Amino acid sequence: MAHRLRPVGLDFVDIAPVRLVFAQEISATPEAVFHALNDDVPGWAEWFAAVTHARSLDGGAGRDIRLKGGGRFRETVIAAKEAEVYAYRVDVTNAPGARALAEEWRLVPAGTGTRVQWIFAADGTAPFRLVVKAARAGLGRAFRDAVTSLDRRLAR
Repeated sequence: MAHRLRPVGLDFVDIAPVRLVFAQEISATPEAVFHALNDDVPGWAEWFAAVTHARSLDGGAGRDIRLKGGGRFRETVIAAKEAEVYAYRVDVTNAPGARALAEEWRLVPAGTGTRVQWIFAADGTAPFRLVVKAARAGLGRAFRDAVTSLDRRLAR
């Protein structure tokens, strides 16, 4: 059953009760990575294995995301600065216990490539927060695999 989450701003990624931070360097430029994140939303399903469906809504201001296992998210983009940051909050989800969710993708030049940092920020019931913390290793692996796949895709 879908439920509405608390609307949060970009500051939430710094103050959320649960923050999972992952980073990896890739050879693609910050501009190319930003384009893949912001302009090619349907492409997420091709490089992020957990994503089964992704589409842009409201002229790019929102997103509809579906994950393996049945997770569904209606999101609002809260930051989109070319070659620097792409962030969104979840407005509606079927994840039980979630109260607020936001994700930030920070892009920092690293030599000729990019250091991609992903922050998964969450608030929810105590059991929800516990599950998110317990999922750290799996989310980290999913991030590393996704960014590696994105880098290969952008190299083509």
